[in-house]
Amino acid sequence: MVKSFKIEDAAAKLVGKSTLLKTLNYIDTGGLKTPVLLMDGDRIKHNISTVGRGIDGCKVFYAVKANPSVEVLRLLSGLDVGFEISNQGELNVLSDLGVSPERIISSNPVKSTDFIKSAYSYGVRYFSYDSPAEIEKLSQHAPNSNLYVRLAIPNEGSEWPLSKKFGVEVENALTLLTEAKANNLNPIGITFHVGSQCNNIYNWNIALDKAHLLSDMARDAGITISLINIGGGYPIKYTKSVLNVEAIEKHINKLIKERFSDGSIAIHLEPGRAVVGDAGIMVARVTGKADRLDGRWLYIDAGVFNGLMESIGGIKYTYVTETRSTTGIKDNWTLAGPSCDSFDVIDKNVQLYEPEVGDIILILSGGAYTISYASEFNGCTIPKTVIV
Repeated sequence: MVKSFKIEDAAAKLVGKSTLLKTLNYIDTGGLKTPVLLMDGDRIKHNISTVGRGIDGCKVFYAVKANPSVEVLRLLSGLDVGFEISNQGELNVLSDLGVSPERIISSNPVKSTDFIKSAYSYGVRYFSYDSPAEIEKLSQHAPNSNLYVRLAIPNEGSEWPLSKKFGVEVENALTLLTEAKANNLNPIGITFHVGSQCNNIYNWNIALDKAHLLSDMARDAGITISLINIGGGYPIKYTKSVLNVEAIEKHINKLIKERFSDGSIAIHLEPGRAVVGDAGIMVARVTGKADRLDGRWLYIDAGVFNGLMESIGGIKYTYVTETRSTTGIKDNWTLAGPSCDSFDVIDKNVQLYEPEVGDIILILSGGAYTISYASEFNGCTIPKTVIV
């Protein structure tokens, strides 16, 4: 019996029919080696041209950590976009691609001394911070750089919260601004992050209220805030509908106009997931099946350790299996990766048409934070990235 993919309308709407068609065409060329991450170059270009469009005076810096593959960065380097980096490895890739330092910022609030030295030597002049220790490092190794202090913001409604590791409250942020100014640095901005995959539009209200308050306090202290870096956080569709970019940016733009009415504030945006997430489909292969006491298990060659780590944090993917089934009935599966570690369980209670060992499974919206986290633990293969 001929195998086929049963792609339902709901799945097609998650990543777009064009992206699915390119994936299927790639598979049909033969010689498929899995796991592989297929990235729709046209979709990436569309996404990067869309984000930031609804915010006046917005400059976009792609968050390299979302997908740091040289293939994706090479594509983006030819477009009108900047890059946000956090460490030496990300800088090295951009340097090899010839990306000019004016297009690069670093929003990691705690950076290694070696990275600061290297980035400053390369010509990077925009850095985030949130502690006196960072001021000391930047003052010594990146004098006269432009700094933006990181505020702590509630992340309720975000599927991947980022509120505990970094950020300070307004009063502490004011102290850090004045300390930076007194230490041969140029404190010009404020940054925050509402949390990755944020579906609570009011997180931006709280963030910009705090930024406005801090800006007023800084002005009274003789410091002019001319930059607000609003981070990232735009959600994408994994299994269900989410806030769309247009609605989010209309809301953000309105808030900025109300709180910074003189129009003197520049806006930096750091999208990552929103640029590459729905442009990618992870193509894996079924390696085994088993009926166990707790139900049916399906094993594939992409797992928690070599690409799907976000599933541990709560991200739920949509899966499409190659199947011979003619019944139209799905089974309930526990989906597991290729390692022999029992932690390598991707999802439970997944409704799938039954495949056979060797069949292909598509993992939709797999373009963000997959290869970023991937390792070769237990000899597992890191998915190759291919632009289609």
